[in-house]
Amino acid sequence: MNKLKHSKFKNTGILFELLLRQITADTINGKKSPALDIVKKYFVKNELGKEYRLYKSLLKELPLTESKANVVINTILESSKKLNRTTLRKEKYNIIKEIKENYNINDFFKIKLPNYKAYASLYSLIEIYNNSELINPDSIIDNKVTLLEILTSSSITKKAVKNEVIEEFSKYDKDLRILTYKILLEKFNDKYENFTSSQKEVLKQFITKVDSVPQLKEFYNTKIREILSELNTIEKNIEEKVIKIKLNEVKKVIKELPKNSSINSTNLVNLLQYYQLIHEFNQISKPSTGN
Repeated sequence: MNKLKHSKFKNTGILFELLLRQITADTINGKKSPALDIVKKYFVKNELGKEYRLYKSLLKELPLTESKANVVINTILESSKKLNRTTLRKEKYNIIKEIKENYNINDFFKIKLPNYKAYASLYSLIEIYNNSELINPDSIIDNKVTLLEILTSSSITKKAVKNEVIEEFSKYDKDLRILTYKILLEKFNDKYENFTSSQKEVLKQFITKVDSVPQLKEFYNTKIREILSELNTIEKNIEEKVIKIKLNEVKKVIKELPKNSSINSTNLVNLLQYYQLIHEFNQISKPSTGN
């Protein structure tokens, strides 16, 4: 009996996630992204797009009961049988070819993905269920147990489910370019669990104006002026000299973007951090309510 081996080069879920991260990297570097063209070419109306939707549906709502998790897995496997396997093989061959033409393939696949284990197990099960050869039953058992643990365990679910804020703002526009910001925001979400209304406004503007550099720069500079004004107001209500000194140090590094400068994810994170500082300074400057 054969024991099927996982191939990240043929795993549709992994390919899609890596392409999104490459779009992000290209966006940060301020260059046109070949990865975006590849995603549009292969994941819109092609068999790859249909198969990716199966991967996406796996982690849609977590955690699940064991019975519901079994239903999800079995439904995905049954649905996979309806895909054109010959066309899928051709599309996977062509997409890897295009990735190699535009990127260093080794660097491309170096990125670690939070859903790698789940996608690897699902890939193996899909291949097994669509393979005419007899596969070692241990492969089926191991991969299915792995998926059941991921779909039902709350400790693992935390790594699989994306932050609610990201999900909320991803609904503003379904264009693939917006998905790149999902990755950029994760580094901020790791530090701060809850967003203020000002931070949410920043996220919304960066997402909806992702294609308009002039509008984004205008928005950024407007917010910088508002932040400096608010910090000046906060300073008047702070009595401690040490805190005032720190606040002034912060104000010195908060500057508008020059006319010829570009705008990127660093500016987005800066705005979010500035508003976090305002929130913290406001907490400090609140008058005591003691008796």
